[in-house]
Amino acid sequence: MATNTDARRSQRERTRATTGALVAAARGLFVDDGFSATSLDAICAEAGVTRGAFYHHFKNKEHIFREVYAADQKKLAVIIQRAFRAEPDPWDGMAAGCRAMLEASLEPAVRRITLVEAPGALDWSTMRGIQAGCKERIRGGLAIAIKAGCIPDRPLGPLTSLLYGGIGEIALDLADAADQCAALEDALAELDLVLAGVAGPRAPGCAHRVEDES
Repeated sequence: MATNTDARRSQRERTRATTGALVAAARGLFVDDGFSATSLDAICAEAGVTRGAFYHHFKNKEHIFREVYAADQKKLAVIIQRAFRAEPDPWDGMAAGCRAMLEASLEPAVRRITLVEAPGALDWSTMRGIQAGCKERIRGGLAIAIKAGCIPDRPLGPLTSLLYGGIGEIALDLADAADQCAALEDALAELDLVLAGVAGPRAPGCAHRVEDES
């Protein structure tokens, strides 16, 4: 005999399935056709749901784009964290996370959503709010590196914004580069120089290990 708990669980599963199908369909269309050219009817048709079902879960096209953009930002945050944790030295992990963020943001679908379509689909304050997860990963990595003695103690806010903002600007430039591979290599080389300047002199073979508290 079905219980109220079973019914609620089944409803949640249906909701997740519907919203997941809509977000996946919308992302594919936004990547292929762009935000402006994508219609709600096309999203519903691709997801196999009615407009009524769409409006049950999302207010409008901007709302579902926001969910698509947020999902991509969460994936970027995971990529940064994995790159950081793969290195025994927190500062090497910090550098790896910055490089991984830049490289991942240039994957064609991610680039189209995050660099090309998002500025026209969302207002700046909304974008900044959604980006907070990725930015916090950078801040957390810096905090761990400072605590471990990898880099001198300094205010985290300005340094985080400089690194995160700089990487975002590089990604925008690379999106329009004629030769993205060559431009990426140049950008990564300059990023390494910037990070080396932030770190200053370090003892040879320095490899700190601390618990990840981010």
